[in-house]
Amino acid sequence: MSAELSWFKSSYSDSSGSACLEVACSRSNSSPHTIHIRDSKLGPGSPHFVVPADAWAVFVAYASREA
Repeated sequence: MSAELSWFKSSYSDSSGSACLEVACSRSNSSPHTIHIRDSKLGPGSPHFVVPADAWAVFVAYASREA
């Protein structure tokens, strides 16, 4: 699944690459947008987890307020 996703790193990731999250968005005809999150240290084959886009939006809004 991750081969067909376009991953990007957080703009807040450190410059050494040792503390990075990568995120990818997907959408298919049978499902709504989903957000995929993985640890960049583990490389392209890293396991990742998936959350609905609306749950991700709530998390990002909360994290932005608390930052």
